[in-house]
Amino acid sequence: MSDPFAPDALSTDPHGAGADDKLHEECGVFGLWNHPDAAAVTTLGLHALQHRGQEATGIVSFDGEHFHMHRGMGLVSDTFSDARVIASLPGARAVGHNRYATTGDTVLRNVQPLYADFEFGGFAVAHNGNLTNATALRRALVRRGCLFQSTTDSEVFIHLIAISLYSTVVDRLIDALKQVVGAYSLIALSNDALMGVRDPLGVRPLILGKLANADGSTAWVLASETCALDIVGAEFVRDVEPGEIVVINDQGVRSVKPFTRTASRFCVFEYIYFARPDSVMEGISVYEARKRIGAELARESAVEADMVVAVPDSGVPAAMGYSQVSGIPFELGIIRNHYVGRTFIEPTDRVRHLGVKLKHSANRASLAGKRVILVDDSIVRGTTSKKIVEMVRNAGAKEVHMRISSPPTTHSCFYGIDTPERSKLLASRYSVEQMAELIGADSLAFISRDGLYRALGKGERNNDAPQYCDACFTGEYPIALSEKSETDAQLSLLTEAH
Repeated sequence: MSDPFAPDALSTDPHGAGADDKLHEECGVFGLWNHPDAAAVTTLGLHALQHRGQEATGIVSFDGEHFHMHRGMGLVSDTFSDARVIASLPGARAVGHNRYATTGDTVLRNVQPLYADFEFGGFAVAHNGNLTNATALRRALVRRGCLFQSTTDSEVFIHLIAISLYSTVVDRLIDALKQVVGAYSLIALSNDALMGVRDPLGVRPLILGKLANADGSTAWVLASETCALDIVGAEFVRDVEPGEIVVINDQGVRSVKPFTRTASRFCVFEYIYFARPDSVMEGISVYEARKRIGAELARESAVEADMVVAVPDSGVPAAMGYSQVSGIPFELGIIRNHYVGRTFIEPTDRVRHLGVKLKHSANRASLAGKRVILVDDSIVRGTTSKKIVEMVRNAGAKEVHMRISSPPTTHSCFYGIDTPERSKLLASRYSVEQMAELIGADSLAFISRDGLYRALGKGERNNDAPQYCDACFTGEYPIALSEKSETDAQLSLLTEAH
């Protein structure tokens, strides 16, 4: 077998798996209408959505006459900790964004919200997801004379709205949406309205909430997850529907549905890993879903052991579910260090292998001499799994069995999730038995696709009409890909799993 853990796989490139070896959601979005402290509340909402993007953040506010913007690299706390920054964003309306880049460089010009002045006034947009036809649209727009200021596909929305011949902002937005292809949710702020949009298949999440102001009026909230409502004391109203535009202004909330209704294909990885466990997605508690996934995993892949140990933090609920069904005690065999910054640079090849110990430490007193079941949410390149297994063995574990609460990740995502190219995904190149050998585990098992669907209350997977987008497990892409993406998706691998 070729070595999947060669030095290039351990790169500290922030877009590579060497730094984290996890799939990453692209962005978190938050919008607010009619609140006297709009920028401050938006900052709190972005704090709650920090897990959806840690590379950069920004807020655009509107005070009724002028738009104000502040954007910065790094975490929300790095950019908006100074009260003077919040004071520089006056107004009762705001839109905010956390970025994890999947397209475009990580530079300030790509940080959102993006803002433009049009003949109808100002327009700010915060976008989560990926447009699969962005390259073709960008090329056509440049030929028409449009001047792009960033390299992110989100700017396509700005230019499509600029050249639209429709008179109202909402109609211009609809005109733009009917030309793009992809998975997205976005929040836009104009002089007269706050607008929230989900793609026709509802792959990316977006929810509507409301907040009671001190004067008795209502503030309206749009956000990626319900956890952002909880932190600001807002009440959940409903999910924005797939293909729906929610338009909020001083007259209230109205719904526009310009697309033909189709079956939803919500991203199943939101339940497995991306969303915060205290969020509710599409009516399902993420925490309870992860526990049920772990329970199903225990039914499918039981093994004799002394303890169940989660790979923190994302593996904890699934490990609890596994423990409850198997009857094997749940123990804190791995302790996470919560004070490790994402900007740590591993200085030399000699100490690069120690990087995982910055985030995780083995609880030797619990692990020594024990048969351990390790529960994690996914295996991407396998670099972290290999290090975790090795760390647990070095702590004295007698056996290490790895259990994964998602099916094998065999295909890249082209819908706004940062994944390696397919040839770098361990499960696309090796069988489960080979993967177990490569990461050093005594056994390895993944939850089945049907088991995942059962845990989410959908019964077995309907292969003719799946209820979720699960292309990363199946290669069945529900939204048309670009010519390059199609080529990448169909590219035969030099090493095939046996």
